[in-house]
Amino acid sequence: MTDPPKRAIQRTARLGSLPVGFAGRAAAGWAKRLTGGDRDEIAADLAIRNADQIFAVLGELKGGAMKFGQALSVYEAMIPTELAEPYQDALIKLQANAPKMPAKDVQRVLAEQLGRNWPRRFAEFDAEEASAASIGQVHRAVWHDGREVAVKVQYPGADQALMSDLRTLQRFAKLLQMIVPGADVRALLNELQDRMIEELDYSAEADSQRTFAAALEDDPKVRIPKVVASAPKVIISEWMPGRPLSEFAHRPAADAEEQKLRDWIAETVMELHFSSPARVGLLHSDPHHGNFRLLPDGRLGMIDFGAVTRLPDGIPRPLGRILRLAADERADEMMDLLRAEGFVGLEDKVTAEDVMRYIGALANPLREETFHYNRGFMQAEGGRVTAPGSVDFRTGRAMSLPPQYLMFLRVVVGWMSMLAQIDCWAPSRRIVAEWVPGFTDYD
Repeated sequence: MTDPPKRAIQRTARLGSLPVGFAGRAAAGWAKRLTGGDRDEIAADLAIRNADQIFAVLGELKGGAMKFGQALSVYEAMIPTELAEPYQDALIKLQANAPKMPAKDVQRVLAEQLGRNWPRRFAEFDAEEASAASIGQVHRAVWHDGREVAVKVQYPGADQALMSDLRTLQRFAKLLQMIVPGADVRALLNELQDRMIEELDYSAEADSQRTFAAALEDDPKVRIPKVVASAPKVIISEWMPGRPLSEFAHRPAADAEEQKLRDWIAETVMELHFSSPARVGLLHSDPHHGNFRLLPDGRLGMIDFGAVTRLPDGIPRPLGRILRLAADERADEMMDLLRAEGFVGLEDKVTAEDVMRYIGALANPLREETFHYNRGFMQAEGGRVTAPGSVDFRTGRAMSLPPQYLMFLRVVVGWMSMLAQIDCWAPSRRIVAEWVPGFTDYD
C-alpha cells in the first residue's frame, strides 16, 4: 500500500471525510425511510458503514488520528447496546490492526536508529510482517543471542502528523461526539495532545518500561517484558506471547471456568493500577485491551509504556479519603474535603447530595464486597453524567479536576470501561483499602 499521507492538507481532507461521510449516509437513510424502507435495517446499515469508515480513515492516517481511535475504543462500553456492535468490531480492529509500513521504510528507520549494520544484531528479522502500535508498528524477530523479541519502529513523520491530526480533530469534536456519545471528545483530545509528545520519545518510553520491569520482576501474577535495546525511534523488548483481552469482550463467558478467569483478570488489572504508584512510582496511563495479554503461564502481561504518569509519592492521600467518604455516603464531610482540595469552589452552586450522586461511578464499586463491571453499568453512568441539561451534567460542569488528580482519575475511568467490556466481578473495596492511602483513615 502507499504511505500514509504526510502533508497537513491531505490529512485534514481525510479526517474531514468522516463527518461528511456520516452526514451523507444520514441523508441517504432519511431518503430511504421516506420511500418506505425499514427503519431498523436502515439504522443498522448506517452504523456499520460509519464504523467501517472510522476504521479505514483513522487506521490509514496512523499518528494522532489512530491514537484517537484507540482511545475512543475504551469508551465504547458507553455506546447504547442497539448501536454498539458495528463500532465494537471496528474499534477492536483499530486496536490490533492498521495498514503496514513499507519494508523499505522499516529498514531505513532501523538503519538511522541502530546503525547501518543493524541486521547483525538479529538472528532473524522480517520487515514485512508487523502489527500496529499507535505511532509505530511491531515486528517479531530473533535477537542475536537467540531471544525472541518485539521490535517497535516509529512511523516516519509521526511527529509532524500527531499535532496536525489533533488540531484537525478538535475542529470536528462535536461531530465526532456521535461516534461515542458517552465520551468527552474535546477533553480526550486535549489530554492526548498533552501526552503524545512524550510518546514520541521511545528512549523515555524504554526507561519507563525498564522501571516497571525491575519493580515487578518478582510479581507472581504480572509480567513486564524487559527492554533489550532502545533508541529514540526504536524499542526492542522481550517477545511476550498471549491472548489480548479483546478476546473476552462483547460475548458472555463460555462457562463458569471462563468467568472465574475473567474475574481474576479484573482483580489483577485493578491491583496493578492501584499498586503501581507505590511499587513503581509510575502509573500506566493507556488502559485498553491491546495493552494487556493473558500469558501461557497464567500471568497477566502489560505492554506499551509511552503514556505514564509520574507519582513518586504514590496516590495523593486526600483522594483515598474522598473515595472512602463517598463510599460511606458521608456527603457533607466529603464536600468539605472536595472544597479543600479544589474540586469544588466556594461559589459553585452544587450541593453535597448533587456531588455524591455525580461521582456514583467511582463510589458504587466500593460499597460491595465484589462489584459487577458490565456494559449496563457504564452505559447508565455515562449517559447520566453526559446528558445535557441534567442535574448530573450541570454538577460536572461546576466541578473541576485539580492537576494532581486529573490523570489518575481518567485512568481509573479507562480501566473501568475496559473491564465493563469483558463483564467481570472484582473486589474493588479490598484493593482500594490496601493500596490507596487515606481510604482506611476513617476505620
